[in-house]
Amino acid sequence: MKGLYVHIPFCQYICHYCDFVKRVPKNKDMIDEYLLALKKEIMSYKDHFKTIETIYIGGGTPSMLDLDQLTMLFEMLKDINPLEYTIEVNPESYTHDKGLLFKRYGINRVSLGVQTFNQDLLHYLNRGHTNEHVFHVVDDLKRLEIPYISIDLIYAIPGQTISDLEHDLEQIKKLDITHVSCYTLILEEKTYFYHQYLRGNFKEVNQDLEATMYELVTKSLKAQGFEHYEISNYAKHKHYSKHNMIYWSLGEYIGVGLGAHGFIDGYRTYNERALAKYLVNPLKEKTLQTHNDLLQDDLIFGLRKIEGVHIQSIEEKYHLDLFHTYDKLKEKMDLGLLEIKDGYLRLTDKGLLLGNQVFMVFI
Repeated sequence: MKGLYVHIPFCQYICHYCDFVKRVPKNKDMIDEYLLALKKEIMSYKDHFKTIETIYIGGGTPSMLDLDQLTMLFEMLKDINPLEYTIEVNPESYTHDKGLLFKRYGINRVSLGVQTFNQDLLHYLNRGHTNEHVFHVVDDLKRLEIPYISIDLIYAIPGQTISDLEHDLEQIKKLDITHVSCYTLILEEKTYFYHQYLRGNFKEVNQDLEATMYELVTKSLKAQGFEHYEISNYAKHKHYSKHNMIYWSLGEYIGVGLGAHGFIDGYRTYNERALAKYLVNPLKEKTLQTHNDLLQDDLIFGLRKIEGVHIQSIEEKYHLDLFHTYDKLKEKMDLGLLEIKDGYLRLTDKGLLLGNQVFMVFI
């Protein structure tokens, strides 16, 4: 499959943990000017339109765009007929009219930024919605017959208890949705939380509690009928994120927009992160991937999937003996982080918690 990622960098406010390329716009004109530049970049990939099978509009907060701006964005993409068409939505910026617009332009998947159902923790994260917003959005999307709804959840938030997380997981059950992405809170540079950490005002959750929370998430979602198919992702009825599966399977995808990355025709592309530079020329760097680059990515991304990587396919694709090339893999197996099942090398339950220790083997 081939995907198209479209980045909308604008937000109404900045979440305290977010390190994505984003900014609060000065005015409506700033967004309009960006969309004109974005259209120009998208059209530069027009020869690929017939082969694109997934579109993912992320951010930032795409749903903060007004109806005219969203229409302009969707019009740029109307000549593409993807199997999966996703847009990220913040609950408080959604309206029924925006939902109608999603439906009209063929969006069939919404990724909803929920993070937690604890209002105090939402305030701590600097999120702007309420639980009522979340349930309203999900109900409205269902009435509009948008079939695939995913929510993002964060755990291991400082101050969060096991009871808080259990409550979050119970709300997921009530929402009756098909997909959940569940991430641990990671302290990233250039975020509010990181600056607080440098001042001694932020303390990460200890690893034992984080591991307990991860196990609780996995156990609870499996009990609700979700399949754990990637380290941080869970789906019912095989409703995987097709777009993200492209990333994890080393498939091709075009990245457009401020700071976007792509992988197309054997090249990694990296766009400008500064808006002024992007408006002049979006592409910052284009790098041809070597045999070793591709092998490394194939293994690291592939091991994020619960099924793992097919050993024979990797060996035939790259003309190597996997365990001879990476002799430390045996060590990781002895430590109980890796196992072989049905011809696939995959992370064990313990390995899912300590994946970075395995990934370092390939770097």
